[in-house]
Amino acid sequence: MVIKVFLASSSGSTAIKKKQQDVLGFLEALKIDYTQLDIASNEENRMWMRENVPGEKKPTNGIPLPPQIFNEESYCGDYETFFEAKEDNSVYEFLGLTPPAGFKKKPPVEEEAQGEEGEEEFERGEDDVPVSEGEEDLLSEEEEELRHIEEETEEPVVEEQEEPVSEEEPQEEPVSEEGEEAED
Repeated sequence: MVIKVFLASSSGSTAIKKKQQDVLGFLEALKIDYTQLDIASNEENRMWMRENVPGEKKPTNGIPLPPQIFNEESYCGDYETFFEAKEDNSVYEFLGLTPPAGFKKKPPVEEEAQGEEGEEEFERGEDDVPVSEGEEDLLSEEEEELRHIEEETEEPVVEEQEEPVSEEEPQEEPVSEEGEEAED
């Protein structure tokens, strides 16, 4: 089974480009085979994508935006549903694929609320969220990417310079050689 990711290679929207890169980067990190199908340069791809996105998943204008994800002919979802699956650690289910041996799914929220059962099989990330094997590298890559993005979008911080104190600070009285305070 081949995952098909419909994207626009010449999109003017940075948001669309970022979403496309996020999907492709995540699929590569999980070593999932996929094919990129460009809707900007190939009319056949554009028409096929538009015809095969289910009606309830199309926006109000009727034209779905990339990235759109399919497993062969079966529609998986758009970026938002992909992102939800990624957050829920259910990307394999989202894509209609069998998870690889040793893949550990994050327990549902109800199980976490019941107690500490089963938590020993998960390593904890910095934010205290269970991390499955093989995902540590992915998290560090995502954290690095987020830091990079935050650095690019941060406004320069202007440090305030200390202003001289307007009030005169009490100064020590000169001391004579005899240890007595000198009088002015």
